[in-house]
Amino acid sequence: MLKNDFRTAMETAQNEGRYVVAPLVGLPSLNMTDCTIKLAQQNYAEHFKAMKAIADTFEPDVIFPLMDLSVEANALGRYTIFPQEDSATVVKDRFSKEELAKANRITISFDTRLRGYVETLKLMCIGLPQSMIKGAYVAGPYSLAALIMGAEEAAMATMLDPDSLHELCRFATNKIEQYIRLLIAAGTQVLCILEPSAVMLGPDQFAEFSADYVGHIVRSCGYTGVATVYHTCGNTMHLVGKMVDAGVDGVSLDSPDVGVDLPAVASSMPPNVAVMGNINPTGTILKGTPEDVETEVTDLLDRMQPYPNFVLSTGCDLPQETPLENIHAFMRAGRRYRR
Repeated sequence: MLKNDFRTAMETAQNEGRYVVAPLVGLPSLNMTDCTIKLAQQNYAEHFKAMKAIADTFEPDVIFPLMDLSVEANALGRYTIFPQEDSATVVKDRFSKEELAKANRITISFDTRLRGYVETLKLMCIGLPQSMIKGAYVAGPYSLAALIMGAEEAAMATMLDPDSLHELCRFATNKIEQYIRLLIAAGTQVLCILEPSAVMLGPDQFAEFSADYVGHIVRSCGYTGVATVYHTCGNTMHLVGKMVDAGVDGVSLDSPDVGVDLPAVASSMPPNVAVMGNINPTGTILKGTPEDVETEVTDLLDRMQPYPNFVLSTGCDLPQETPLENIHAFMRAGRRYRR
């Protein structure tokens, strides 16, 4: 497997006694550019303006576009609602094997909204500093299957109809990889695979219906020089080992408030796998003062000091209303800290 830019950035930071600082900070950019979520998600010039505002203002080591789990499902024709001031939502709709057969014929790489994300990434690669790692999000195979089938139905299918669920997960993986090929061609350096729906599964089910398929994606990226990060929301303490088994370059985990003990995770993690997290996006950074944020970030850095594979991040995407001075405080605390 090729050494990728993400791993190189981590090694450089380790050699300098510091950490990579990579908050998931898409949505607050909309207030900085006076844009709505709907407009940015459907107009890649506006989307890029928002990303440039983040890059110019906070200078993160890694930058991702707006987090959006609906892209692939919408490209497959699933019923999707686009509120002006909130993220797009895939509405539960009918699903059958006949619907799956129709969807199999769809080449999602021609979807206009999906192409908008690709074009945003191209502009990021051209218009943002070369030293800044450019990331992209894709839905995880199980989460896409759950959007298509319904979350409760997918969870039940792991026990009652695993063959049908495997068929849907294989289909989802194939469609996600169509999207990934476009993102790689556009210049992405790190792919963050979003699997929030999989947190409700037990370890064996998680491995069978999520990690095994994510592993397929990782292997398909293995000789492209693109890094892969596995992101799952909620308490994933029982799942982290399975996430690592997928062969990813890093795992991105939620906050202590949902039960994630990041130092405990890092202590059992291979040193070549990044551990990203895990400041609560709806806690102090949203509601506290800049001084409170700096204290919380410094405390986390102190606890993670034994682990050079740590990447300072947030547990998930920051809310749009996050005060900019608190994001500055997050970056300031992360930048000045030395191991």
